[in-house]
Amino acid sequence: MIEDFVRRQKTGARFVVTAQMLKCDPLEFDKLATVWIEDGGPGFNVLGVPHRIVVDGEFVISRVTVIRTSATL
Repeated sequence: MIEDFVRRQKTGARFVVTAQMLKCDPLEFDKLATVWIEDGGPGFNVLGVPHRIVVDGEFVISRVTVIRTSATL
């Protein structure tokens, strides 16, 4: 699913990825985003500090700004 969003972007484009865009809950998205921060995502890298929200008393990532890094996925 994330690949669909990434394919629409040109190499070097900056864009936002949210839990809502991927139709997943914040805890699921937090796990995905943590991997992307550490290892990069499919065709993109995370930029800056992720946006966090509080869920059940814990901070979780709800939105990240990324940059498209490659023309192919």
